Amino acid sequence: MDVCAGIDIGGTNTAFGLVDAAGNVHFEGRLETATWAAVEDYVDALAGEVRAAVATGGVTLRGIGVGAPNANERDGTIAHAPNLPWKGAIPLAAMIAERFAGCPVRVANDANAAAVGELVYGGARGLRDFVMVTLGTGVGGGFVANGELVRGHDGLAGELGHVVVDWDGRPCGCGRRGCLETYASVPGFVETARALLAAGEEPSVLRDIEPLTGRDVTAAARAGDAIALATFERTGRVLGRALANVVALTGPERIFVFGGLAQAGELLLEPTQRHLDRNVLDVLAHETRLELSQLLDRNAGILGAAALAWRRLAAAD
Repeated sequence: MDVCAGIDIGGTNTAFGLVDAAGNVHFEGRLETATWAAVEDYVDALAGEVRAAVATGGVTLRGIGVGAPNANERDGTIAHAPNLPWKGAIPLAAMIAERFAGCPVRVANDANAAAVGELVYGGARGLRDFVMVTLGTGVGGGFVANGELVRGHDGLAGELGHVVVDWDGRPCGCGRRGCLETYASVPGFVETARALLAAGEEPSVLRDIEPLTGRDVTAAARAGDAIALATFERTGRVLGRALANVVALTGPERIFVFGGLAQAGELLLEPTQRHLDRNVLDVLAHETRLELSQLLDRNAGILGAAALAWRRLAAAD
């Protein structure tokens, strides 16, 4: 059986899997991204894991797709990704190709890969214009217009997480202040909860939790904790306002939300949709619906990265 490897590199973890052309995942694994200080050691470890999975499954590896922060599909590099441990420009596609001779490798921005996964295997099937928003260690955006990914002239378009929402706001790993990522990522979400706790003395179960995580805040919100609910309200306000600008610029039919923070479901979607509708142009109001990714219980990053590889193979045939 032929498979492609889909690799989703995040700031915390790297997920990888073997996917057939129909989107069936035959193996899925994970390793911690930041364990390796040297990118060469990381790629060696990742390649070893993929080879072991291929050998165990008795399958034929036809291609490799990779979704990674700050990845440039045009030259196969990742450069200056603030949430990854390796700095500078890294020729990731070439490094992986060296370890899999004769196997084509395609590297793309992680949010773009997730958008392709949604387009091919998820809720965006049949849509021509949509946006994928990934809310994890960072914030990413995958923009699809007229059925094609928007890559920009340099291959780096779609950096939604680094749209500035407050010029005097929180410091961002990119070197600027007030990027959306500092508020709508999981770490930014937790920071909002901590700020609300520090601002008053209102009782909250979150005061007794250390270290505090996004899952803790979500669980508390589901139990009715006022501080946790306020955290979702503030996060939804910032994200909804940013997405109102996205709607004005790109006119998507739908916006899909994926990633760790999306696991909160309506706790996040309801305030975000409300603030989007409140801030969008009147002529566009209520036209763009927010939805959870249909791949939320699977791994859109793995499926999207694998879909990139399968598409490259189809184009070459």
